[in-house]
Amino acid sequence: MKTSHRATAIGALVLVTAACSAPAAPFQASAPNQPCDEGSFVSVVEDTAPSVVTLRHSDGLGSGVVYKPDVIITNQHVVANHTDLVISYADGSESAGTVIGTDPGNDLAVVRSERKGLTPARFRNDQPRQACRVLAIGSPLGLQNSVTEGIVSGLHRSLPADAQGPSPTDLIQTDAPISPGNSGGALLDIQGQVVGINEAYLPPQAGAVSIGFAIPAGTAVDVAERLLSGRTVTQPYLGVSVGELTQTIRDRLGVKTQDGALVLAVAPNSPAAAGIRPGDVIVKLGDTDVHNPQDLVNVLRSTKPGDQVPLVVVRGADRPELRVSLGNQP
Repeated sequence: MKTSHRATAIGALVLVTAACSAPAAPFQASAPNQPCDEGSFVSVVEDTAPSVVTLRHSDGLGSGVVYKPDVIITNQHVVANHTDLVISYADGSESAGTVIGTDPGNDLAVVRSERKGLTPARFRNDQPRQACRVLAIGSPLGLQNSVTEGIVSGLHRSLPADAQGPSPTDLIQTDAPISPGNSGGALLDIQGQVVGINEAYLPPQAGAVSIGFAIPAGTAVDVAERLLSGRTVTQPYLGVSVGELTQTIRDRLGVKTQDGALVLAVAPNSPAAAGIRPGDVIVKLGDTDVHNPQDLVNVLRSTKPGDQVPLVVVRGADRPELRVSLGNQP
């Protein structure tokens, strides 16, 4: 049975030292600000570090990303049931913070900082491509502004069904190491843009090696805006798992379209089960063309549970038009 761990740190860090038989080499100090190799991300981290914070309360800690000069985005499971937090910044200072809205379904929360004039991170609305390099930055086990590197391992993932707490969907999978305390921190592209809010990881005891997840930045921004405006966050539910449409898949399925969201699976008893099949390619939802899976997510964000919407799929050489009644995200 696979389990996932939300990356919130509670507990102590133990350091273990080991003796070596060989004498240590004399220490040689490096010149200050010595340049790294060409593949380093020093400037990306230096520019982004002021926009990533540590959030603490009596039960643990996590990370957060500055969204507005006095607003921080983090995970709902980081703040848990607390309303008052302590925020630690990259410059070593601290301030109080107040939780002003949470969305358990998407596992997101917004926090108002007592300190003003914070440096907002740059959030990217579209998702990165699979195999793009990314950096995870946060406070694993309280080690503030720690950075790990990896790639985008996959897109449109879901946490295992037995994940702790609410399980967001359409997640970014990464092999950049994520540990307890990274939750709510930033997943960055190599230009320093936030592509995701770090969410969870599969632990080694589940047989996993570097399998972590992040909530797409576009979802985080949309939820944050709704929470800041006092609106209720609803999650319209279609009930499909989708993936990218490649030329190999086009040839294999014989579908006559260059764009769309490939249906990989349909959830039983979901709105999609009324007529959508695995292997269909969704090319239109409502009045909006769907060119890729992210388009489908974006269109769904503009709807609400209960909406009756037309949907066009490509099925081989056919283009049937269906009508679905959107539900609530389970």
